[in-house]
Amino acid sequence: MHEIHELIRHNGDLFYLITFVWTALEGETFVIFAGFAAQKGLINIWLLFLMAWLGSMAGDQICFFVGRRFGTRILHHLPRIEPAVERALGWLENYAIVFILSYRFMYGLRNVSGVAVGLSHIPWKKFAIWNAIAAFVWAAAFSGFGYLFGDVIAHMHHKQEVVEESVRQVMLSVLGLFALLIVAKLAMIRWHRWKAKL
Repeated sequence: MHEIHELIRHNGDLFYLITFVWTALEGETFVIFAGFAAQKGLINIWLLFLMAWLGSMAGDQICFFVGRRFGTRILHHLPRIEPAVERALGWLENYAIVFILSYRFMYGLRNVSGVAVGLSHIPWKKFAIWNAIAAFVWAAAFSGFGYLFGDVIAHMHHKQEVVEESVRQVMLSVLGLFALLIVAKLAMIRWHRWKAKL
């Protein structure tokens, strides 16, 4: 463990670059452990958060443009998945904001979902705004979790399945919070529309 601390301490700038690249691909567990390193004073928590935010946002924006540019070709080469994709796109068109805000918290679906959003009719500017918000919350949630609870996780590092389950529970909790906020917002919109009809 001491060797890892020294490696991080002497390669701080490189660590932030790795954070950016890693979070562009996936990176929940990495960001949590990086938050723990920040708690120990090895890296700056604000720079970690910034790189995780920018990396997550950039990765999903790239996946969106891949879906927008090459999505129909991908479907053409895989015609068996086209009906399922069409159903998903129908749902996405109706609940776009909920989907964009929540999919990065669903384990293993993040990059594929970015491509799916690119296949939809959602304007890139709208996606960029909601992607930035979702990436901000994602980066804050996982770097903050590592910073606040890193000691607990470190004591469980030999129990990999326990750590993974903890990460999934945090992801589901944040997703649940998002869902609750979105449901409340939709309920308010419907209530105002109903009231306007009276």
